[in-house]
Amino acid sequence: MLCLFSIIINQNIIFIQRMPDKLFLQENPTLRNFQEYVHKLEIDRGFIDQDALQKCLLLGEEIGELFKAVRKMESISIDKKNSKITNVEEELADILIYICSIANRYDIDLESAFRAKEEVNKKRVWEK
Repeated sequence: MLCLFSIIINQNIIFIQRMPDKLFLQENPTLRNFQEYVHKLEIDRGFIDQDALQKCLLLGEEIGELFKAVRKMESISIDKKNSKITNVEEELADILIYICSIANRYDIDLESAFRAKEEVNKKRVWEK
C-alpha cells in the first residue's frame, strides 16, 4: 500500500500529516462502498481494462476454488498436490470482488438490484 504524507507549513512550523492510503474501505460499508472500492482497486492494480467476459470467466474460476475449499472443510477427498486450496472465507471474498467488478462493468447498483429481485422472490411460492 502506498502511504502519503502532506506537509503543512504554518507560521514557520512544519506539520506532517499522514494521508489516507490510496485504497480504503470504510467501516460498515454498503454494497455501493464495496463497488466503489473494487473500482479503485482495479485501477490501482491494472485490472480496469478487463471486460465483463473476462471477469465472468475469472468468477467461474473463483467459484471452483470455493467448491474445493468447501470440500476441504467437509473432509471430502481432494487432490492436495495439484490444487491450490485456500479457505472458504478467502474464496467468498474473491467472489464478492468479481461480482462487484461485473456489476460495475454494466453500471448495476447491486443494492438496488438485490432489493428489486428480493421483491420478486417474496411473491414466489416455495414448496417443501
